[in-house]
Amino acid sequence: MYFYRIALLGSPLELLTYHSKNVLTVGSEIDVTLSSRTLQGVVINECEKPEFITQPVGETRGFFYSDTQIQSAQFMAEYYGCSLGEALNLFVPFRGMDPRVKPEDNKTRHSRVGGNPALNITLSDPQSQALDFIRSHSVSLLFGDTGAGKSEIYMSRMDEVLSGGKRCLLLLPEISLTPQMESRFCAHFGEAVVLWHSKMTPKQKKVTLEKIYDGSAHIIVGPRSALFLPIADLGLIVVDEEHDESYKSSSRPRYNARDMAVYIGNLFKIPVVLGSATPSLGSYAKYPFFRLRGGYYESKRTFVFEPSLEALTPSIDAKVMENFAVGHQGIVFIPTRANFKYTVCDACGYHVECPFCSVGMSQHKNSRALKCHYCNYTEVLPKVCPKCQSGALRTTRLGTAEAVEHFSKLSENLRVQQFDRDIITTQNKLIKVLEAFNKREIDLLVGTQMLSKGHDYHDITLAVVMGIDNLLSQSDYRAREKALSLLVQIAGRSGRKQDATVIVQSFNESFFRGYLDDYENFLIDEMRIRSGRYPPTKKLARLLYAHKNGIKAKEAMQMAVREIEQMQMVQIVGFGASPIEKIADKYRFQILLRSDKSTDLIRAIKHIKSPLCEIDMDPIEFT
Repeated sequence: MYFYRIALLGSPLELLTYHSKNVLTVGSEIDVTLSSRTLQGVVINECEKPEFITQPVGETRGFFYSDTQIQSAQFMAEYYGCSLGEALNLFVPFRGMDPRVKPEDNKTRHSRVGGNPALNITLSDPQSQALDFIRSHSVSLLFGDTGAGKSEIYMSRMDEVLSGGKRCLLLLPEISLTPQMESRFCAHFGEAVVLWHSKMTPKQKKVTLEKIYDGSAHIIVGPRSALFLPIADLGLIVVDEEHDESYKSSSRPRYNARDMAVYIGNLFKIPVVLGSATPSLGSYAKYPFFRLRGGYYESKRTFVFEPSLEALTPSIDAKVMENFAVGHQGIVFIPTRANFKYTVCDACGYHVECPFCSVGMSQHKNSRALKCHYCNYTEVLPKVCPKCQSGALRTTRLGTAEAVEHFSKLSENLRVQQFDRDIITTQNKLIKVLEAFNKREIDLLVGTQMLSKGHDYHDITLAVVMGIDNLLSQSDYRAREKALSLLVQIAGRSGRKQDATVIVQSFNESFFRGYLDDYENFLIDEMRIRSGRYPPTKKLARLLYAHKNGIKAKEAMQMAVREIEQMQMVQIVGFGASPIEKIADKYRFQILLRSDKSTDLIRAIKHIKSPLCEIDMDPIEFT
């Protein structure tokens, strides 16, 4: 009889011991039973016979997790404070019975794969220098201005990797970026490119996995989940738009795919390239970078600051109509979706909140409903105040749907399109809107942060940025970085063929204007401001305590605070009720910890571990 420690996929439980009459290979995916349920598990190691009675291992499923995957999952479990089973559940296993049997050697096939000869890329001198730079570093940051040609450098480096018999992975922050990137890479690499993302049907995923398994997929493109695909002979990882917060998972395990890509690259000698026009301060400080300035476009952008609260003003209307009159296109950025952020009664002051979360409900006019953007609870739009029964309900803060309605009334010929997750719900809808805009069938796009996500818009000569001061005033040590990066990214969508105007609604012109032409100067100043207090010179961890009984959650937090206060290696930055105290009917309390080293944070967290506590290492949001 043989005994093995098994990680249950997706389970928060620690490793469990099972027995088998047969020798099992480490990494094999198997069936096991737990409390009469059949679950999937992964063999982690062989062990001695325990003192307690064990259950037998069930069927072997014909899939395995490689050493690379298991080691990466073990790091995730240790660093991000989850179980090994939760970490392994992110990975897609290899097909086969024995991980020691290497997949088919594809070097001969790969050596014949490269870019389309008719579409071979000719790099400029700065691009060639950037290519030399990333070729000579195991981890590098391509700090390139918008339109400087980062994609061409990626493709040139991939050509080299493919010719050496290896495969490439291109990570994008969101699914919304994949259509245009797919078409660009497919034009060069042809059928060697495959996509992977959560919106794919099971059939599409099956076809893609088959190409990955048989080696015919040489370049895999997708958001953070693509990092965990079973890619044999991986020779390059590119993380585009590396600054984007979408790389950080907002649910357990709260990993950062950018950081995991660097970890995997370092551990298994795979070169990693990070790219952005507005790189995160952490990446700028940690990794060698190449500054790629300028671009293909000689047009200029003129920034006009309007000191105003978030509102559609006559000057914005006039500029939109002026731009439309000369046959040009524009974009309008608004930070909130739906029609408004909050619904308030003027008679009694009642604030319409979600019954399960301590946040205001957002009005969705098209569906005549109020919706919570935290737990997705939805209710019919009330005609009277639920508290005093008066009809004095009003809404505050501008939303995309209301803005579309407003601009559409300026001219019956002005074609306005809403561009946010309320409207762009599928990949096909995204593709259709982008194609229609680039065919000039849409004059004005009104949207949220989707507008900043690296899409190529051909003829934008006007960009309007509203609500940027709301980002700048957030209680977040990265507020300045987030606000400036967003402004630079949105402005970068305009002025690609002709001169453009960027209207910025803000009372903080002196801050923004000082860095618009030199983002690196901002990073240098920001490093000085954060030094000794916040990342990247310090490490942070957020401990989140949640329970339907608010007293229990608060007591668990207070107990942890008392224990941490006795420790010398970590500092409590703050603790108490979360800014949003209740979400999905659970009360939330939190502790923010700071230390010089992540190992000290991990050691402290292990000491005060609680079933009510969720760990968020390197947090990026604090609500």
